Amino acid sequence: MKELERDLGLPSVLAISIGAMVGSGIFILPALALGIAGPAVVLAYALAGVLVVPAALSKSEMATAMPEAGGTYIFIERGMGPLLGTVAGVGTWFSLSFKGALALVGGVPYLLLLFDLPLKPVALGLAAVLILINVFGAKQTGRLQVGIVVVMLAALGWFAAGSVSSVQSANYAGFFRDGVGGLLAATGLVFVSYAGVTKVASVAEEVEEPGRNIPLGILGSLAFTTLLYVGIVFVLVGVTDPGSVAGSLTPAAAAAEATLGGLGVVAVILAALLALVSTANAGILSSSRYPFAMSRDRLAPPLLSSVSSRFGTPVASITLTGAVLLVLIAFVPILEIAKLASAFQIMVFGLINVAVVAFREGSVEYDPEFTSPLYPWIQLFGVVTGALLLTQMGAVALAGAVVITVASVVWYLVYVRPRVSREGAATDAVRRRVGDEALTQTESAVNDDRGETLVALTKDVDADRERSLVAMAADLVRSDDGRLVVVRFQEVPDQVPLTDDVTTQSRSDVSFERRIDALSAELDVEIEPDEIVSHDTKHAIVNFAEARGVDTVVAEHEPLRLRSRLVGDPIDWVVRHAPCDVLLVDNLGYDRPERVVLSGTGGPFPPLAVTVADAVGVANGGDISLWFASERSASDGHRRTLDDYRSELSAMLSAPVRSEPTRADGGQPDPDVVVRRGTDQRLRTALLDDRPPVPGPGCTTITVYPHESRRPAFVRRLLEQLTF
Repeated sequence: MKELERDLGLPSVLAISIGAMVGSGIFILPALALGIAGPAVVLAYALAGVLVVPAALSKSEMATAMPEAGGTYIFIERGMGPLLGTVAGVGTWFSLSFKGALALVGGVPYLLLLFDLPLKPVALGLAAVLILINVFGAKQTGRLQVGIVVVMLAALGWFAAGSVSSVQSANYAGFFRDGVGGLLAATGLVFVSYAGVTKVASVAEEVEEPGRNIPLGILGSLAFTTLLYVGIVFVLVGVTDPGSVAGSLTPAAAAAEATLGGLGVVAVILAALLALVSTANAGILSSSRYPFAMSRDRLAPPLLSSVSSRFGTPVASITLTGAVLLVLIAFVPILEIAKLASAFQIMVFGLINVAVVAFREGSVEYDPEFTSPLYPWIQLFGVVTGALLLTQMGAVALAGAVVITVASVVWYLVYVRPRVSREGAATDAVRRRVGDEALTQTESAVNDDRGETLVALTKDVDADRERSLVAMAADLVRSDDGRLVVVRFQEVPDQVPLTDDVTTQSRSDVSFERRIDALSAELDVEIEPDEIVSHDTKHAIVNFAEARGVDTVVAEHEPLRLRSRLVGDPIDWVVRHAPCDVLLVDNLGYDRPERVVLSGTGGPFPPLAVTVADAVGVANGGDISLWFASERSASDGHRRTLDDYRSELSAMLSAPVRSEPTRADGGQPDPDVVVRRGTDQRLRTALLDDRPPVPGPGCTTITVYPHESRRPAFVRRLLEQLTF
């Protein structure tokens, strides 16, 4: 496949970046911002420029690490994954198209000051010319930008120099009359004026010496444009009567007329037309690279990634972008849609700052030539201030951003997800952090002693099953010199009073006590037998556990039919109300198990599951296999993280760990015992948790339920589900 040529030098980079900014921000928006903040609009432009700095630094860093076409999409997709990459790519593509259309429509009113022309046909004609120029090549585009920006800045400079002597200090009276709220609202409105500062990164693949020219181009153009904005707006406010240009479609021309007369108006009209045309040109150039880059990553149809052998440009991507631009100009109220796109652009800037953190903290290869200073505080500042500005955009703008986001998610689910399985650096960074926290908790749990354990017999079982359950519990406490209390719970109807005669009669099974005494000697564990009669077994178990202060409750929990699970098994109530940990056993025969599987489903292994599996392995001279359901479809990075997690966990265990985990496809011998995480959600339990993840005949499954004080918080559990 033909690659894009690197033929954009620093002047072209600066011109593209400045040209993408100096447009509606100086020729259209000041009139609107004046009505919101009054004279403080000058400070609003300065504040907006400062708030763009974090995104500019973050994007400069990522652009030097990944100088590829696509810019924002590339960085967010690589850092946050295909889903957010799709959202950022589609949203930013539309946002730039909206802004380009607004620039063309907004420039025509200045032209109408000189000629009586129809607005939309002229805008459509200009758009068509710019589309053709972009098709012919980026080199021609960059040279056009240099010429446009030089002429535009010369005209603006003459306007500012010729008007500064006419500035009236009285026009700045009541500078903060609209308060901080007005200042922030105006800042949010004019923030879009700086959105083009990072757009040059979208053509990074065509930039010469990207490690040098991209940061210089982005940061240099931001500093220059901020000073230009502040200077021009300062003059504009100072030379016009207070409130006279608020709401005007041509505020810069009105200011020039007040100081320079007709010649000044012509100069400003020329500057406005050039500025707005350059904004549209830069918008087409950069926005067309988003579908190009998304196509190369299979997030868009492959046709969009083709490069013309004749022109060396992505013609299909440019054509699609141009078609969208023409449709917007012809049929859509551009100003309102551009405001909606601005809100989304602020959201994208926030994602850019988060993406830098994801790259630095993740395990993917990341070696930028330029690194952002004050990391990660500058990125955190950018995220927080971006969220603050979003609150100033209004409900309609936020709703529009949500619509774009939802549409992007739908595209991801319908088109992208069946074709793409990779993940972003952020996912791996979060996964490793979650795994490290789990290892810390597990290390503490492994060193804890297990005191007294309650074995609750709630069903009429034969002597073999009774022995299996007690033997398993004995293996858990033996190494800590713990003790067992084995209680047979019997439930009588509510109509039967719990008199001494009834209780004594129900507890007259002497053979039960003899069996337990024999097991105590055989298993070399102190065991106390007891029998309790009650009207409600589940309450009796919880009350007994609380009164004795036991550390763990062990009980049988056979797989039930779906209807029984949905209605609820009494032992499920015990799980939710027990004052301690609960182990539920699908007792299919526990006889000196040698192959133990620790099963991870939806997260790292719970510390309680680790300690149970280790105790079983040590007590029976067996080994442990660490198994993850997600590993079968995991990416290479996911597998590396799981391997690192296994390695560190293995070092904590006393039982040996098998290097090759037992598989569900029969590739290894069936396990004797599976230890897994439990859930207290009935429907999930009924549908997903009836069978062990590594099934086999005679395999006993131990499902662990830590006490609620040791269960992960909701956010932590959500991260585990999404990453492991």
